Amino acid sequence: MENVEIKIINKSAHPTPSYETNASAGMDLRANLTEAISLEPLQRSIIKTGLFIALPPGFEAQIRPRSGLAAKFGISVLNAPGTIDADYRGEIGVILVNLSNENFKINNGDRIAQMIIARYAHTKWEEVNVLDETKRGEGGFGSTGI
Repeated sequence: MENVEIKIINKSAHPTPSYETNASAGMDLRANLTEAISLEPLQRSIIKTGLFIALPPGFEAQIRPRSGLAAKFGISVLNAPGTIDADYRGEIGVILVNLSNENFKINNGDRIAQMIIARYAHTKWEEVNVLDETKRGEGGFGSTGI
């Protein structure tokens, strides 16, 4: 497994994100709030984390929902996965949405999302008139079975 060194400023009172286990892909992000926030059903809000990062070129930070919040409470990341670009230097904010029928309270320090660091490549398009044939062809949206 590759380790990538990333500069971080942590202006929150919470620990710097870390992996819960050696095989974890994501690190939990915590809410950095001065007071609790209540998300009503179908309401969304940007929850600040107090974290600022400097990713190296060729990397992004993906912000994803926490499975426990989604399964138990209907709380998700609205633009999942959210992308933090390598040239962004602002505070990390997480767009949470309440997809349940109940209000959901977010407290300072609550684990609200997970962050995964991933490589990416820029594309150089080659315009053509015909694409190579594959067994799947144009089949999509469930064409390969259940």
